[in-house]
Amino acid sequence: MISYNTKDWFVFIFRFHKTDTFRQLLPLIITISFYSYLVAWIEMDYLKLSADNRIKNLSVMHTMLTFVISTLLVFRINSAYERWWEGRKLWGSLVNSSRNLSLKINALLPSQLQNERIFFAETISNYAFALMGHLQNLRETAHMVDVGTFKKEDLHLHSHMPNYIASLLFTKTYDLHRNGTISGEQLIMLNAELNNFADVCGACERIKNTPIPYSYSAFLKKFIFFFVMSMPISLVFSLGYYCIPVVAFIFYVLTSLEVIAEEIEDPFGKDANDLPTLTISKNIRKSVHEILGTTPHTEA
Repeated sequence: MISYNTKDWFVFIFRFHKTDTFRQLLPLIITISFYSYLVAWIEMDYLKLSADNRIKNLSVMHTMLTFVISTLLVFRINSAYERWWEGRKLWGSLVNSSRNLSLKINALLPSQLQNERIFFAETISNYAFALMGHLQNLRETAHMVDVGTFKKEDLHLHSHMPNYIASLLFTKTYDLHRNGTISGEQLIMLNAELNNFADVCGACERIKNTPIPYSYSAFLKKFIFFFVMSMPISLVFSLGYYCIPVVAFIFYVLTSLEVIAEEIEDPFGKDANDLPTLTISKNIRKSVHEILGTTPHTEA
């Protein structure tokens, strides 16, 4: 995710970041500009047409449809942002659960049980990295570390890595209960934090695997295309060749909103505006080791 100063207006206006939609849409903007020029030349210089009632009616149509397309785009960008923000809240919940579980484990486990402390610290950290890779459709284990009987090279045997690592946390916690290290009441207290790991994973999967309905997305793209393509036909008589930059700018604005919505509606990828899941995972590792008084292993 891009970090920036929200009050630095001039940087926003005059700086073109590599993720700016203008760069992505530049070939299409050039194409639309050439199309607008071709329409203007045919109507004004080749056919030598003059504005008639039919052209005026087309302008009225554009005026009426402006409200419709604005409403659709507002709904589209709001829906995408809600998905992005819900994803951020879920990862915030994962951070809280990781810290809360570590705080409770730290209070319950005797200081001499150093191996158990290391197990929880590394396994909680591994879960965050596993969830990150799972949501990005990757099976990379570069940031994970081996701990206890857990070997990261064995993860290829498990189709759902977060579930497997969560099961290790559950198993270890219930083993502590069975050998008398923690009581039944303490187990119930820990169980709430453990359950939230699976809850966060399921909610993130819901966001990732449920895109905006195809019919809505396809209709909006077609609407923008035909709306923009019909604009030069009517604008040429009131603006002349000046309709070329006007149509290009309108196309840039409308299409940019759709492109931005497409990017942020899946907030777990590697696009510049997606959630910083790697940074969050590293912060989880730092926090849990600090709470449990252990030293992080060097990443492989």
